[in-house]
Amino acid sequence: MRLPLGSPGAKVLAFGHYQPANVVTNDDLAKLIETNDEWIQSRVGIKERRFAGPEESEIELAVQAGGKALAASGLAAGDIDLVIVATCTLEAQIPNAAGRVAHRLGISAPGAYDVNAACAGFCYALAAASDAIRAGSAVNVLVVGTEKLTQWVDIEDRATSVIFADGAGAAVVVPSETPGIGPVVWGSAGDKYDAIIIKDRHSALHQEGQTVFRWATTALHPIAKQACERAGVDPAELAAFVPHQANLRIIESLARRLGADNAVVAKDIVLAGNTSAASIPLALSRMIERGEVPSGGLALLLGFGAGLTYASQVIEIP
Repeated sequence: MRLPLGSPGAKVLAFGHYQPANVVTNDDLAKLIETNDEWIQSRVGIKERRFAGPEESEIELAVQAGGKALAASGLAAGDIDLVIVATCTLEAQIPNAAGRVAHRLGISAPGAYDVNAACAGFCYALAAASDAIRAGSAVNVLVVGTEKLTQWVDIEDRATSVIFADGAGAAVVVPSETPGIGPVVWGSAGDKYDAIIIKDRHSALHQEGQTVFRWATTALHPIAKQACERAGVDPAELAAFVPHQANLRIIESLARRLGADNAVVAKDIVLAGNTSAASIPLALSRMIERGEVPSGGLALLLGFGAGLTYASQVIEIP
């Protein structure tokens, strides 16, 4: 028996993102449910979000984001040998998303599987991609976070309908002589599984907002610091902090406790809403596009959500 020789490290070569064209403001929602702009912004910090149309599935969103990441990487579809899709909002579990996304992008016969760690899904998938490259199981990997949360949210439930939105973000991960993706720190709090839940296929998403808020603002900053420690990075060295875009108050609390005073903090939540597994790559891709973060700088990613699951790692910004 022989084992393949992998790469010493892995890195993100390029990001890509996609949002539906339909912008939904707080005032738009106020026409449908009992709410207003001040109430929404004071509680979650969101001004607007994007809702996909009936013809835009989570697969379509993933294809758009994945295609942009692939184009930005300079690689051809034939160079990709593994596709991992992080999502928790498929209309049906069979078939998986990854195989369909790969086919749509012209990627022939790759390994293809989905990851469901909800809002932590992209960080889980990124860690799996890095490990596959270092182990020699893959050479070039396309990782996509994609969600169409609006198909699982009751528009009349203002505890969720004002928060969740649709979108996708993607990354192309390749071999590297030096580490460009640090060790992942991940875990779960299964005793709180019912804090964010869809009870069955006929139900909408339900969230215990205060439970999630307390957990996120007390339990997760040590995870972020541990990811920095395992990567050998001082938080002061970070160019960016990109947590899951769950709630602006959570993001600001985590940033204060982390002590990354020199880092640009992602606040995509304000204009994109909470897009679950898509939120981290979507936010970082937009930051790169706007020139807010330097190529070669270090970014700390921190995903957390239903399960309850969490994962964090430091990456080099492409």
